[in-house]
Amino acid sequence: MVELIPIKSIKDIPFDENLFPGTPACAGCGGLLALRHCLKVLGKDIVIVNAAGCFTLLSIYPFTPFKNSWLYTAMACAPAGAQGIRDALDILIKKGKLDPKEDLKVVVLTGDGAAYDIGLASTSGAINRNLDFYYICYDNEAYGNTGFQWSGATPLASKTGTTQPGRLSPSGAEFFKKDLFEIWRSHKPPYLATISPSHPVDLHNKFKKAEQYKGPKLFINLSPCPPGWATEPSHSTILAKLAVDTGIWALKEAIYGDIKHTHIQKKFKSIEEYLKEQGRFTHLFKPQRQESVINKIQERVNKYWHSVQEYTK
Repeated sequence: MVELIPIKSIKDIPFDENLFPGTPACAGCGGLLALRHCLKVLGKDIVIVNAAGCFTLLSIYPFTPFKNSWLYTAMACAPAGAQGIRDALDILIKKGKLDPKEDLKVVVLTGDGAAYDIGLASTSGAINRNLDFYYICYDNEAYGNTGFQWSGATPLASKTGTTQPGRLSPSGAEFFKKDLFEIWRSHKPPYLATISPSHPVDLHNKFKKAEQYKGPKLFINLSPCPPGWATEPSHSTILAKLAVDTGIWALKEAIYGDIKHTHIQKKFKSIEEYLKEQGRFTHLFKPQRQESVINKIQERVNKYWHSVQEYTK
């Protein structure tokens, strides 16, 4: 295996752009901010297989912001589409009809609705078959392009189009979000990581490391969503960083199931600082402060990092 020298500064990130501006995506989209950096590392010799979601709007014939090829699929079957493309490329190379130098990386791009819910079965199958592909999930914690509805990624107490705070459920969403990292890790893929648009150096190094492995390479990106989270578009990177600083979003990777945290705060900020910045959690603070719910969220974060500290002793 080639020894990698990780970059240490944002100044070391490539200047080349493989995602051009002027897309129909919402201003301040955290998923788009991260995708720009992902494509800087992946390059233009890729095929993106996009499951229906917010990013379906990025490439609408005859307009596209990409230098690479793009295939659109239904929400449930992007990994199956990736399998077909990967198999076709391998067959062409084997028959001598495609120069190995012209081979393409296959990249699945989905929102959390497909990743956590509707497309989970086909993803599990692709991982089990050891499909050689990249899987990028832009996790805005709801079904973003259909009215910001509850998904398996929606966190406890979030207000969404289908979890409105009211008399019967004053806290909004009643469940914690699924732990998709652990669901994927149970398959022991070659490489799995969480990323954030607020930490582009960490993101870059993880994609470079993933290049060494043949098989499934999976990335979950926390993606602040200004219209869904009811935040200022210019604050998306600040919010993404605050998620890391409070410990609610852990930056980590797993190589064949073995976990390593790539960023650990010396001192975590209160989870309240993160919640207060978002309109989707306003009901936790007014007209009446829901102390028990806020504490429940904080306790879960504390428990997670306590387990990390115990594991690393």
